[in-house]
Amino acid sequence: MDRISHFRLFLSELFRRLSSVGLVLGLVLFAISLTPSLIPRPYTVQGLVSGLSLFCGYMVGVALVHVWAYLELPTPKPAIAKRISIFCIIAAAGTSAACLWQASEWQNSVRVLMDLEPVATSRPIEVGAISALVFGALLAVARLFRMTQMALRAPIRRFLPPRVSLVVSVVIALVIFWSVSNGLIFRSALDLADGAFKAFDQLMPVDQASPTRPEQTGSAASLIVWKDIGQAGRSYVAEGPTAADIETVTGAAAMDPIRVYVGLRSADTAEQRARLALEELKRSGGFDRSVLIVATPTGTGWMDPAAFDSLEFLHHGDVATVAQQYSYLASWLSLLVEPDYGSEAARALFNAVYGHWVTLPRDRRPRLYLFGLSLGAFNSERSFNLIEQLGNPVDGAFWAGPPFVSPVWTSVTRNRNETSPAWLPTYGDGSTIRFTNQSNALEDSAADWGVMRVAYLQYASDPIVFFQPGSFLHEPDWMKAPRGPDVSPQFSWFPFVTGLQLLVDITIATTTPAGFGHVYAPENYIEGWRAVTQPADWTDTDIEALKRKLRERFDQA
Repeated sequence: MDRISHFRLFLSELFRRLSSVGLVLGLVLFAISLTPSLIPRPYTVQGLVSGLSLFCGYMVGVALVHVWAYLELPTPKPAIAKRISIFCIIAAAGTSAACLWQASEWQNSVRVLMDLEPVATSRPIEVGAISALVFGALLAVARLFRMTQMALRAPIRRFLPPRVSLVVSVVIALVIFWSVSNGLIFRSALDLADGAFKAFDQLMPVDQASPTRPEQTGSAASLIVWKDIGQAGRSYVAEGPTAADIETVTGAAAMDPIRVYVGLRSADTAEQRARLALEELKRSGGFDRSVLIVATPTGTGWMDPAAFDSLEFLHHGDVATVAQQYSYLASWLSLLVEPDYGSEAARALFNAVYGHWVTLPRDRRPRLYLFGLSLGAFNSERSFNLIEQLGNPVDGAFWAGPPFVSPVWTSVTRNRNETSPAWLPTYGDGSTIRFTNQSNALEDSAADWGVMRVAYLQYASDPIVFFQPGSFLHEPDWMKAPRGPDVSPQFSWFPFVTGLQLLVDITIATTTPAGFGHVYAPENYIEGWRAVTQPADWTDTDIEALKRKLRERFDQA
């Protein structure tokens, strides 16, 4: 066969007539995809979700047709089949149009829970156009896969029976496409993105002047070069509250908090950066403070100001925090493609700090805690082995927005007390591990806290926490009644579609107001830090006043 014939075959396969059964099922899933999920969706994101759903439904329909034919089951006469197809397509299209009309109300059922302005329209034309583009692109890839499978099958049929050759060619094509997409596209894209963000970070002007206080990272006395800690690190070190800031808010004497941060460019390996962080922490007097936090940043290296400012105000600045950057990628991207990104760096830093901390006299060393937000919580969980510390454990941990792959979180949630919901579990007698959300639940346990205090802060509307791969095939526990206060009562589970909705929700989880989705509010951090680190001399009235002042501080920032 010459090249022109091959090209004609390619075009005929690529533009082959659509399956009517596939189109009907695709339109049904398209309509369902317009229902609400955890995060309010702009029309661009809705178009993506709906296009993915349309494609999934179409492929299921095509698969059913092939299975039906393979089993040689009876089919209606062509004329009758045509009339049935037309009727079903019209009904499915009408249902999709009605759901497009209803979509704005569904989205507003989520927005009202998050104190957002309602939308007047769902932008149906734009949603439809984007969905069609997504569907067309994915269909082209699917048909390219079919062409690859057919090309592989032709020589295999010379040696194997027809049905065996079909199975073998499909498996080989799957291996080829998976290897290309996973190895060449995803991992190469991950490395390329990381390198691009690194280059961009290097080009960013150092807009903050290097610190003047000797104990600060990046100062003239520091072991760490200011320009090497990256934009996220410089913002974290330079923009934290001073003793004067804390005194203004609390009305009590305060100290300048210590913030040690090591960037990816500060040393070549995770172990070298960890040793550098330890030496900087010792130089700056971090081990002389009352509270010491080993913090793991998010994927980009970002340290949430709401988390650390609230801790430093609670302890009047008598706090030291140490962190090591491990990536330039957004947490959700690392989570979906390479969730282990950062575990090595987190372990290296914890081992370095803990190794020195255990050599200090127990009555003169700081209380040691771990902290992580988002992917930082996942990596922080994996940074230490509790069994190895039974004789000399850390004082506790505070993890916010732990991703659904977090091992400790997963185990505790799965083995929660039966009477507690999955979105706010209770575990055992609550003496070691407790959960909280927008409403402080950390003091609801009847038991007293034990030697180690571990607290999880999570919102029921956070898809980074509550996405589960199994959501494609069965309803997750957290969707069952009673639901979290920030989850729409109109959010219903559907096969395939709910999984796609949640998967896309992950990418927009930080677009919500503070206190919803994956944006954690300072007042909730205050409650968590208060329960875990036990600051002295704070009454409930004082805490409420601090919450108000910090919320105002961040609203003005």
